[in-house]
Amino acid sequence: MSIETGYSRAGHTVPPEDPQALGPDAAPESVARTICLRLLEQKARSRAELRTAMLKKGVPAETAERLLDRYAEVGLVDDGALAQTYALAQHRERGLARRAVAHKLRHRGLGDEVIEGALAQIDSGSERAAARTLAEKKLRSLAAYGPEVQQRRLIGLLARRGYSPGLAYEVVRELVNSIDPLDSA
Repeated sequence: MSIETGYSRAGHTVPPEDPQALGPDAAPESVARTICLRLLEQKARSRAELRTAMLKKGVPAETAERLLDRYAEVGLVDDGALAQTYALAQHRERGLARRAVAHKLRHRGLGDEVIEGALAQIDSGSERAAARTLAEKKLRSLAAYGPEVQQRRLIGLLARRGYSPGLAYEVVRELVNSIDPLDSA
């Protein structure tokens, strides 16, 4: 099938995402609704992500805002809840530090107030525990290397996950110094 009429996947016809392919009489509200619902079907999206997608597809800005306001009223779009859930998941599952989580939330188009609210649930104790867990996990694969190499690689890992240099050095120093040299032999 052509792009204008949709395409077939596993026996199902999937309608095209191109607004022009919806036909010349497609109302902007209908196009906007279709775009939003398809995106929200895949995963939770921020208001900014949905707005950007609609504007890319040629939906007028006022139509996009009106639809986003309505979706916020009924609870389909909630930046605060999205930020809370996303921040906790990134911190707990991926071991990201507050700084890295904030960067990801900004990238999703969330505002500073929403980000600060989401980051409030990540305290310094949980950040330190997550850093230690990451370093312990990685240290197992570094057993064949000397302490200097282990420290350098662990600090690099923690830096890439957004941890401050001070915290990274402290956690790695504690971890590498706690290893009994007779255990690794």
